Amino acid sequence: MKKFDKDRLILGFAGPVLALVVAVALTTVVLLVSGTNPWEPYRIMFESASYVDVQVLIVNQAGTYYLAALAVAIGFRMNLFNIGVDGQYRLAAMVAALVGASVDLPGPLQIALIVIVAMLVGALWSGIAGILKTTRGVSEVVSTIMLNSIATSLVAWLILPKNFGVQPPGSNNLTTGDIPESGWFPGLNMGVEAGEIYGFTFVAAACGIVYWFVLGRTRFGFDLRATGASESAAQASGVDAKKMILTAMLVSGGIAGLAGMPTLLGDTHTYSLDFPTGVGFTGITIALLGRNNPLGIAFSALLIAFLDKSSASLDQFGYEKEIATIMQGLIVISVVVSYELVRRYGLRRQQQKVGEELAAGGALATTTGTPPDNGPPDNGPSDGGPSGTGSSGTGPSDSDSPVTDPSGNDKTEKEGSAL
Repeated sequence: MKKFDKDRLILGFAGPVLALVVAVALTTVVLLVSGTNPWEPYRIMFESASYVDVQVLIVNQAGTYYLAALAVAIGFRMNLFNIGVDGQYRLAAMVAALVGASVDLPGPLQIALIVIVAMLVGALWSGIAGILKTTRGVSEVVSTIMLNSIATSLVAWLILPKNFGVQPPGSNNLTTGDIPESGWFPGLNMGVEAGEIYGFTFVAAACGIVYWFVLGRTRFGFDLRATGASESAAQASGVDAKKMILTAMLVSGGIAGLAGMPTLLGDTHTYSLDFPTGVGFTGITIALLGRNNPLGIAFSALLIAFLDKSSASLDQFGYEKEIATIMQGLIVISVVVSYELVRRYGLRRQQQKVGEELAAGGALATTTGTPPDNGPPDNGPSDGGPSGTGSSGTGPSDSDSPVTDPSGNDKTEKEGSAL
């Protein structure tokens, strides 16, 4: 049975908690400097979140954020930074809406077609970055940023009335046309005033379970995490590193394509110019805050959704709703700093524990009269031995001490953090 590691659990929670505390403290300082009551906005936001209709909005928004964060997290576990989730999400939603509006199949088939198209488009768009990285060595950070801009332009071109767009009478908005009712995903009705929770929000939760199982309980997940921790080591053990990189990008893009489905199938039933944007970038914040853990990502998605929806009423009381945006930005900075501090503390703690265990072993040997095993005698450095090796070849080394980076991969100190 696996031994419970209390220190690892504490360090796992320390990073997110420290990031949130620092973000709230800095936001409070900003409010004080601006001459605003630093406590009243928080009270208003919590009071707003006590209403059922706002709670439904928070849950629905969290479902979208959760899928976007899972897409980012898959890349992080592979030591890849898929910044293109936002472009993949929007292009996939747009093409899926076009296909959904142009056909009218029986309910389950219509929904399945729209979802499959969205996943394929998202995977295709992220696959471009994967191919560029595996064949030409192009950084996925650069390629996905550029693909975001291309996706924005492509969506704007496709939705023009002369191409595939539709302009409703008396409106300046452009849409892809309405998806037939057979393609609407049923939700959970919470009452007339509260509205309904998108049915695809529960699919998002199921995706989190699949993510946990595949990455933590399958050979594919092990190969993916091993390649992310050390590509050369994985290659030496028989894993095709380039294939894993491409596969991870395809899966990440496919999940990114699903991020638009809660809104498309549960609310708008069409893609238009006012379809939500920036979801992919918010997913990066959530994946970092949740440490790529499906449960941590779920709580982080609910937190960011709470900031989004509960801050909408601030302007009614004379406060700027951008306070929530400031807090989200501070969370991103705080996450990076706090995780590095926690990582360094964890490394020192591990070194102290090793020293304590060695000291305890020496004391036990002295008590029992058994001389400690110091290894072979020191005959001086040999010509063929590695430089810097001690006489006994034992003892902890900083370069071999396991650490955990924000992306959730176990690495050695000499490899550094993934982020």
